[in-house]
Amino acid sequence: MLVSANYDDLKNAKLAIESLSVTDPSIYQMFLNIVELTRQLNYGFQYMGALLMDEDPSEFQPMDQDDYVLSIYHREIENLKDHKRFSDLKRFLKEYHQLSYANISKLAMGQNPKELAGPTVIH
Repeated sequence: MLVSANYDDLKNAKLAIESLSVTDPSIYQMFLNIVELTRQLNYGFQYMGALLMDEDPSEFQPMDQDDYVLSIYHREIENLKDHKRFSDLKRFLKEYHQLSYANISKLAMGQNPKELAGPTVIH
């Protein structure tokens, strides 16, 4: 999948992430923890986003993963979805979906929007 993100959209998403971190630090921290877990397990951010947004994750599902580790990952995703303010995070993810969950995740981890601008292949 090819995604092209422009700098202004990325900058706006970065500001929205920063706003979320101030208005509800607990949901922001849980989201950041999921992003870091996804990165550390080498799962795709598109897979994470699909699970969070109740989309079909089959296209992005990790290959050759231990069932136990995958079940723990899914449990952590469900814990985030059960948070009382998850609707705020979900609204944010839906609003910036066109940027890709990968770019959103990288912004949450502190990457500069200028580094993410332009076409990117997402898998």
